[in-house]
Amino acid sequence: MSRRRHSDENDGGQAHKRRRTSEPIEIEDRLESLICRVGEKSTSSLESNLEGLAGVLEADLPNYKNKILRILCAVARLLPEKLTVYTTLVGLLNARNYNFGGEFVEAMIRQLKETLKNNLYNEAVYLVRFLSDLVNCHVIAAPSMVVMFENFVSVTQEEDVPQVRSDWFVYVVLSCLPWVGKELYEKKDVEMDRLLSQIEVYLKRRVKTHVPMLQVWTAEKPHPQEEYLDCLWAQIQKLKKDRWQERHILRPYIAFDSVLCEALQHNLPPFTPPGHMPDAQYPIPRVIFRMFDYTDAPEGPVMPGSHSVERFVIEENLHCIIKTHWRERKTCAAQLLSYPGKNKIPLNYHIVEVIFGELFQLPLPPHIDVMYTTLLIELCKLQPGSLPQVLAQATEMLYMRLDTMNTTCIDRFINWFSHHLSNFQFRWSWDDWADCLTMDLEKPKPKFVKEVLEKSMRLSYHQRIVDIVPPTFSALIPAEPIFSFKYGDESGSSLPGYPVSVMVSNAIKNRASNEEILAILKEVPNPNQEDDDDEGESFNPLKIDVFLQTLLHLAAKSFSHSFSALGKFHEILKNLTESDDGKLHILKVVYEVWRNHPQMIAVLVDKMIRTQIVDCAAVANWLFSQDMAHEFTRLFIWEILHSTIRKMNKHVQKIQKELEEAKDKLEKQQHKRRDSGDDEDMEKNSEEDEEGQLEEQIERLQEKVESAQSEQKNLFLVIFQRFIMLLTEHLVRCETGSVDISTPWYKNCIERLQQVFLMHHGTIQQYMGTLENLLFTAELDHHILAVYQQFCALQL
Repeated sequence: MSRRRHSDENDGGQAHKRRRTSEPIEIEDRLESLICRVGEKSTSSLESNLEGLAGVLEADLPNYKNKILRILCAVARLLPEKLTVYTTLVGLLNARNYNFGGEFVEAMIRQLKETLKNNLYNEAVYLVRFLSDLVNCHVIAAPSMVVMFENFVSVTQEEDVPQVRSDWFVYVVLSCLPWVGKELYEKKDVEMDRLLSQIEVYLKRRVKTHVPMLQVWTAEKPHPQEEYLDCLWAQIQKLKKDRWQERHILRPYIAFDSVLCEALQHNLPPFTPPGHMPDAQYPIPRVIFRMFDYTDAPEGPVMPGSHSVERFVIEENLHCIIKTHWRERKTCAAQLLSYPGKNKIPLNYHIVEVIFGELFQLPLPPHIDVMYTTLLIELCKLQPGSLPQVLAQATEMLYMRLDTMNTTCIDRFINWFSHHLSNFQFRWSWDDWADCLTMDLEKPKPKFVKEVLEKSMRLSYHQRIVDIVPPTFSALIPAEPIFSFKYGDESGSSLPGYPVSVMVSNAIKNRASNEEILAILKEVPNPNQEDDDDEGESFNPLKIDVFLQTLLHLAAKSFSHSFSALGKFHEILKNLTESDDGKLHILKVVYEVWRNHPQMIAVLVDKMIRTQIVDCAAVANWLFSQDMAHEFTRLFIWEILHSTIRKMNKHVQKIQKELEEAKDKLEKQQHKRRDSGDDEDMEKNSEEDEEGQLEEQIERLQEKVESAQSEQKNLFLVIFQRFIMLLTEHLVRCETGSVDISTPWYKNCIERLQQVFLMHHGTIQQYMGTLENLLFTAELDHHILAVYQQFCALQL
């Protein structure tokens, strides 16, 4: 559409002027909207929409070329699911305006360099794939694309670089071949054969120690859990065997072949992969999640095999749709269900598998867990006749395979399933899972059901859970979440702290001051002291017991009452927990009174860390203590531990950020002083004073950072040391008793160790030297050491 829209009538000076200044912005917004929406549902065909849009953009090139370039580069990076739509558009523009095509290719190469520099490797994959598809649209000459691929594969020859770097460059090349393999093979078959044989040599020598740590299931049946490069290589090999015939990618450029083949092509400017930098953050390897095959979707279209390239293309496109729309669950669900070519595949099965694949991805899912729950709920609403059945089938399969499922993935399964049930009135065919009732309660299936019911209770209330579950499941129903107050009834009156508990209770009710309450607590005898000891300030467990039991009992009505009580009597609690033993004991008391209410324990421990009544190391020591051994495999224990580690990490990051900001401020101040030259002496003096204050502040912050990092390192040392002690004791016990080591407890414990490594890998990497020297030494049992070696291999 041409810009020549104004009539030359005199429509008033001011109005005319105002319209002209706002019009370019309106036109730019309109261009962006047109480009972003092409390929969506429309009454016209995609081909006619593309042709029309190419005409509009061509007319706008003289005035809005830079804007159009920017938008096209952005959609190439951010809307990968519409890749071929945009490559066709660029092909049509190149056929009409050769110079614009050249500028676009150069802009894409600049953007590729920028994304690699900024560690945006996923986006860089989409850019390279876009460039490769431009070969099909006669924008880029095939030989220059092959040269770029050869440069990428040459990274595998580099020495002293992490394996994940070479992996990424190989993955990029292989993942482009479903789109462009046929075209490149027709033009450059010898070079392509050489390229693939180089990749094969590299794949054969890759180290795959990391794979067990990333697998959702330990069993290879019914579906092998393949490493992502191995799986993609098998898919490309099959594609090559099928003469590069792929039947699933939407290729709108075929319709314009007569126009595009006339266009002049561009050679890619030379592109050398940027060298390895120590701060580069390459993507972590993955294991391909497989849950369904063609036998699971009996009706309708057949599901492509796991080594067919169509499976890769479909999954890749569905991942891209989720990546683009994950913030808007309604849009995301609608986009997934209107996937092109949906009539040729069992789409619901693919969608459910991809969503669970992301939810169970290790070390972390690409998006927050709750997003997947809301997305599946939305999909069930849009397809009430078919999707809930597929989801129920998937849930049943996951339940059947719990024995070999990774503990971290079981946690996510519990959280998803309980949240999902809460949106559907907790309706489920529980009797189908009655097999778990005859098993040892520590086995994965009964444990799963018990944890699901506990999580469901958090989203509902106790009586509701009792009502929805068959009476036969009574052993798995969580206890009623009531407060256990030992000084509350007749039997408590004989306890040593009972009289003081009554006095403390009355004092709190009568709004006594902290000093008055502390004076009452002095009356509590210390079971740790002999009668002839001098009255010292040694740790008195009974004093903590009496005060905290009484205080929490008075505040047991709700979370808010409990928080308020901890805040009001913060001073007394700090006074009682000066020693490490005091901190441990206060946590022990919280557990004793609220043992039937894990959520309350978790939020109170969280509050106590925030208010510095206890520290992170005390929480870790308490969770691994003998008192908590019987709860060791419960989910809430690990939620508390990971929450504690996250708090510690955030604390360190916050101080580091403050230090960086202070350093930046000082640098700016010094620049300003240098630039100002010989200005007034008074001004100079005030600036020097300010610099002096900043330098002092930096020094203080430096000390705080070092202290926080030391605390952080100590926390990880405590956690890993406790793991090693527990696992070593178990292994020795089994060895001396000639018993199989693989008990449910052992599986849980070793996988919890893996979980700590995976969930906090970024932080733990800073302390690997210390961990190796002090804990994970060569003398350690190989079962435990294997977990550490798998973790190290993740970033090799």
